[in-house]
Amino acid sequence: MIFDPWSIEDVEDYDRLIKVFGMERVTKEIVERLPQPNRYFRRGIVFGHRDLNRIIKAIENGETYAVMSGIKPSGEFHFGSKMTAEQIIYFQKISSKAIAFYAIADIEAWEDNGLPLEKTREIAVDNLADLLALGVDTKRLYVYRQSEELRVLAWGAFFARGLTRNLLEAIYGEKHLGMYISAIIQVADILLPQHSSFGGPKPTIVPVGADQDPHIRLTRDIARKYDSLYNFIPPSAVYHKLQKSLGGEGKMSKRDPMGYLTLNDSPELARRKILRAFTGGRESVELQRKLGGMPEICVVYQTWLYHVEDDDLVRRVFEECVMGKRICGECKLQLAEIIGKYLEEHQARKERFKDYARQLLEERLMLKTLRR
Repeated sequence: MIFDPWSIEDVEDYDRLIKVFGMERVTKEIVERLPQPNRYFRRGIVFGHRDLNRIIKAIENGETYAVMSGIKPSGEFHFGSKMTAEQIIYFQKISSKAIAFYAIADIEAWEDNGLPLEKTREIAVDNLADLLALGVDTKRLYVYRQSEELRVLAWGAFFARGLTRNLLEAIYGEKHLGMYISAIIQVADILLPQHSSFGGPKPTIVPVGADQDPHIRLTRDIARKYDSLYNFIPPSAVYHKLQKSLGGEGKMSKRDPMGYLTLNDSPELARRKILRAFTGGRESVELQRKLGGMPEICVVYQTWLYHVEDDDLVRRVFEECVMGKRICGECKLQLAEIIGKYLEEHQARKERFKDYARQLLEERLMLKTLRR
C-alpha cells in the first residue's frame, strides 16, 4: 500500500491505516495522561501515534523534548494547516521544557509546486504571522527556511547515501527526482532538533496529518541507521484525521480555493464558502425532521467538530442533527457566524505580528538557550 503525501485525497478507513502501517491507536488511557488535552485529543481527531508514550514520560519527568513540524509556503494558511499549528502550540505549552521547531518547506514548494524561492519568501512571512497569532511562544521557537538551513541541507545529503530509487519509490510511489530529494530534506528537518548545536539527542514529537506518515517512517528508519554516529532517538508522531474539502470530495487543499477556509478569508467570504458546503442533510426539510441528518458524512459538522472549541455546543449540534431538530441552512448560518468572529479576532492579532514574522525569518532570531 503506497500512501503518497503529495497526492492522497482522503482516507476512508483510519483503522486500516493503523493496521497496515503499524501505527498505535490513541486510547482513552493515553489521552487521560496528557495535561489538559486539546479538542483534537478529546474528540478522537488525533487517532494514531508512534511512541507518544516517550513524550508523555518526558513531560511527567520534566525532561527536555522538541516539537517539530512545518508548512509548505505555497499559499494562504488554511484550516487544515491550522490543525497542525495548534498541535505544535499545544505540545509546546504543556511543558516549560518543550522547544518548538518550525520549518518553512520552501524546497518542497519548489519541487512540488514550482514556486521560486523569491515568491515563497513573502508567502512564508504571511504563514508565520498566522502561527504567531495562533499563540506559539517565540521564546522557545526556532523557525527557518529549508533553503537557508545548512545543517538540514548537509544532513539531507549525508542521509541520502544508501537510499535507492527503488526504496523511495516503494515508500512514495513513482516521482521525479526532486520530490525524493525533498523527502530526504524533510528527514533532516525532523531530526534537526537532535543536532549537537541544539543540545543533541532528545525526544521529538511531530504532529502531522495522516497523509504525512511516509516521512515519519522514513525518518525513523534513518534515525536507527545512523544511531551509532548520532545517538538519534527515533522521532515520535501523532496523526490527526484529514480535514475534508468543503465540497465533500478529498481533503482540504490549497489547490481548490473555494474548497477550503483560510485564515485570510473575510467573514463574508467564509460565510459564502460555508453556505455552499456539502452537508449530510436529507432531500427535504420534512425528511430531515423525520429521519434526522447524517453528521458522519457532513463537512459542515466536521468543521464544527474540528474548529469550534465549546464541547457542549458541538455535542448539541450533533444531537440536534441526528434527532431532526436542526436544519442544514440554520446550522450553516450559525457556524458561519462563529467562524466569521474567529477570523476577525485572528486577523486583528495577525496584523500585529507581521513585522515580527519578517524579522524572525530575515534575521533567523533564536533563543539564547538554543545557541548553546
